[in-house]
Amino acid sequence: MKKFLLVLALSGCVLGMTACGSEEADSPLVVNEQLTQNTDAIFEIMDEAVTKGEVEMAAEQFDVQYGDGVGDEFIAACGIWEGSVEETGAYKGIVEDSMKIEGTVDEFTVSFEIEGSNRNADVELYYTEDTILFPDMMISPYYTLGEKMEKAALNTLLGMGTVFIVLILIMLIIMAFGVIPKIEKSIADKKAKKKSKTDVAVDNTIAQIIEKEELSDDTELVAVIAAAIAASEGAAGTDGFVVRSIKRANTNKWQRA
Repeated sequence: MKKFLLVLALSGCVLGMTACGSEEADSPLVVNEQLTQNTDAIFEIMDEAVTKGEVEMAAEQFDVQYGDGVGDEFIAACGIWEGSVEETGAYKGIVEDSMKIEGTVDEFTVSFEIEGSNRNADVELYYTEDTILFPDMMISPYYTLGEKMEKAALNTLLGMGTVFIVLILIMLIIMAFGVIPKIEKSIADKKAKKKSKTDVAVDNTIAQIIEKEELSDDTELVAVIAAAIAASEGAAGTDGFVVRSIKRANTNKWQRA
């Protein structure tokens, strides 16, 4: 905590970081020791606050020391730093002689390289006349040639894989257009066969019913015919045969007799 307060005391308004004579708008801005020290102090504060989870507490300290609104700037800057910590690792300092400054007093950019426990990164701070202490910031981690090639290869594979998957899906859809009609025809044929068998069964049932109705309606006629047949055969009864149906003859023999 003492270290944090010491660093906080060292950090000052960055608008006063330029060399003597920079108060004029057209005066060139140069890197000086104060600019490097204050920028380094700011990054130490952010790294410590993010690591220890004390961002809100540090923001309150900045509001007390520099006025309301600075704490919000600090929280926004910590969000950017926290997003890059996974790549860069813990902050170790500014690489010597890497700091550059461009612009005017009202609006200028400070760029430099920082050293991280995992990898170095380029940092750009964008100051305007409304900036109190923490500017807009962009952090670009360094990647080795091998890492860049690996990412490029993964992106290429991902892109080609997506294209092939889409082509395969399109091919399957086109093939389905030829298979679906065959499936529909097969289902229709099965339904037709099933219906045909059902119709035949219904027709047989109806014929049997009609036959039984005919026999039941012509019971007396059947008895007479059976007796006549038995008499013509010289039989004593009609037990030796059964009359199952009576059909009208299509000839006129009885009429000619």
